[in-house]
Amino acid sequence: MDSKIKREKTKIVATLGPSTSNYEMISQLVDAGASMFRLNTSHGTEEGHAANIEIIRKISQETGKYIPILIDLQGPKIRVGNIPNPIEIKEGQEIILEATDEVNNPDILPVDYEGIADDVKSGDKILLDDGNIGLVVTGVSNHQVHAKVLYGKLIKPRKGINLPGATASLSAVTERDVEYIRFAVEYDADYVALSFVREAKDIELAKKYIKDYGGNIPVIAKIEKPQAVENLEEILKVTDGIMVARGDLGIEMSPEEVPIVQKYIVDQTIRERKVCIVATQMLESMIENPIPTRAEASDVANAILDGTDAIMLSGETAMGKHPVEAVKMMRKIATNVEDCNFCLSNLDLEMNDKYDLSPQAISNAAVKMAQDLNAKAILAFTHTGYTPKLLSKLRPTVPVIAISDMESTCRRLSLYWDIVADYKQWDTVLDADLLEKIDEYILTRTDYKKGERIIIIGSIPKLITGRTNFIRVHRIGAPMER
Repeated sequence: MDSKIKREKTKIVATLGPSTSNYEMISQLVDAGASMFRLNTSHGTEEGHAANIEIIRKISQETGKYIPILIDLQGPKIRVGNIPNPIEIKEGQEIILEATDEVNNPDILPVDYEGIADDVKSGDKILLDDGNIGLVVTGVSNHQVHAKVLYGKLIKPRKGINLPGATASLSAVTERDVEYIRFAVEYDADYVALSFVREAKDIELAKKYIKDYGGNIPVIAKIEKPQAVENLEEILKVTDGIMVARGDLGIEMSPEEVPIVQKYIVDQTIRERKVCIVATQMLESMIENPIPTRAEASDVANAILDGTDAIMLSGETAMGKHPVEAVKMMRKIATNVEDCNFCLSNLDLEMNDKYDLSPQAISNAAVKMAQDLNAKAILAFTHTGYTPKLLSKLRPTVPVIAISDMESTCRRLSLYWDIVADYKQWDTVLDADLLEKIDEYILTRTDYKKGERIIIIGSIPKLITGRTNFIRVHRIGAPMER
């Protein structure tokens, strides 16, 4: 479909769930401004997620938009067992936690993690139900954890348990996760998100499983544990992207620490040229209400000002009463913030000698030339998407139009800040024929005029991964100079 390119700088990730798992709703979310869909494997079934993938791919074909899909793995989440009825837990009460299938003993709260007694010690805190219930460990014996309730409420079955400060011994990639990695490869998902990452080897293990199943899917590390923040430098070396997952992070750290930690994570991710998503509770009140609070609007705006590529909706679109309105509101906030003077632009990032220097240098030059020559866009030919990603991290004031011979690359690039990706099987030899194709494309798909400048970058003689080696200033519609 050759519709006009719609420029959307900040990308919006929408989580699918009971409120939105049908063609009509997903189509409306795309129209409202959703850029990528998240399938949360903590809920639902493989069959349900497969049906959503089929719908997304169909809408992508119909609209001509490259819509990436994120498979979010549950990870080693510890939960309360299947107690038959909610239990009232009161302040000062003594309670026992045990990994057991016995759910009818009123003196024991069952949990689904056999190693809990090995991972905590006296004085450690245990948090239940997103931190709404707080316990302190008073002792460990006979595979049981004895604790005192610091503050309590009604606890329901399958609620989450956090062990802040403890080093859980269970693997970051569970058997359930491995099955969903197989699923992600089978259905050609665009990203896999790994939950409760603690160190770099967790990412390496997930990538090993992806490779074992014959896939090459980028992995996004969800930073939601203090250990991950401590090991962020090493994690960034091996991950393909970062998600600031503030839900569990805000439980395991003090709430007042989270804003500064968020800024630190986003800043480090930019410096490593990796994609970044800020997530959780961004427009939480819109699960019930048609408009957000002013604090939520400020939260979304500040994540964009920090420099994130994407912002994510969770319960708002998965189970909320106003999913389409939530996406529209997030898009309105983003659009209002993106052009303000406080938004990052034309960044001067240091050359990173861990990666090929040539694409970095050419990307830096392209951004500077676009600014100095008042160019309308930077058009980048790419196979894997490497150079457009570098351009995006520099935050040029003009859009990056990425032309790739790989549809999977087009989808993955659609998560990055201010990139519009398109699939073309063009011979990238820089000659009059190619420039004619570029002119026709630009005049058809954009509102740019003949005589206006664009910057073109790519590789000669053909697309080779990481070998970007040319840059050209081109006037739209002008013949190639001999």
